[in-house]
Amino acid sequence: MRNTIRLTEYTTENLIEIFHIADDLQKGKYKNFLEGKTVIMFFPASSLRTRVTFEKGIYQLGGQTILFPPETLDKKEKLEDVTGYLNNWADAVVVRHSKLGVLEEMAKYAEFPVINAMTEVNHPCEILSDLYSLSKIRNDFRSDSYLFVGAKGNIGGAWTEAANAFGLNFRQCCPPGYEMDGVSNISELVKAVKGVDIICTDSLPSEVYPDFKDYQITVDIMKMANNKAILNPCPPFYRGEEVSEDVIGSEYFVGYNFKKYLLEIQQAILIYNLTR
Repeated sequence: MRNTIRLTEYTTENLIEIFHIADDLQKGKYKNFLEGKTVIMFFPASSLRTRVTFEKGIYQLGGQTILFPPETLDKKEKLEDVTGYLNNWADAVVVRHSKLGVLEEMAKYAEFPVINAMTEVNHPCEILSDLYSLSKIRNDFRSDSYLFVGAKGNIGGAWTEAANAFGLNFRQCCPPGYEMDGVSNISELVKAVKGVDIICTDSLPSEVYPDFKDYQITVDIMKMANNKAILNPCPPFYRGEEVSEDVIGSEYFVGYNFKKYLLEIQQAILIYNLTR
């Protein structure tokens, strides 16, 4: 049994194995893998893409989901006791909670895989799905050069974990004061995009957006990157803020189908964690 809390808990070989499971899923393998199994999910009402794909993916594999709001884990009752009871009935738990420590504490006592569906510091399933999607459209995604344009947060944190796990050439571009620990940073956007293949963004909190007004990704900015460079904005993205209207309508934008593999990757993570 394995957990998915941070991507750095995996080796490159582990993550490639998850990719292979996702390939097999698209060939019709693992049908009814979750038959008779129950996955407990803790999600806020606002979750869209991650929740839809987890629920649909579990249903496709023959499993049952039981949904609770994440505040259920914030009760006075200790997580050790909550988990002790869930050990009787849960085959896996998927948690979206702001505090990573909640997942880590649950994992200490769980006899089932604990899967991180997003915290305030990372979002491993989302970024692993992005890399799997990139593997389908790039000659060698591990040799590409990656730039994250945005503030320190869960998406930047997840990209940092992924870069460390896969050994990616990864750096950040942001104004002073928003740097991520342990990541090479270039503060000038025009300079930062040169030599880059994959540009990633994250939406910006309203209170920090004024500091990023000169960091919007536009078609002109994308033209300064490598030939055939692509833009991968993390949804929800906001046109006119971190990305321009014209760049979303351009050939640089990866497109909405880029996220279709989120379903298979999350299925593959469940299968990998339940069988390893």
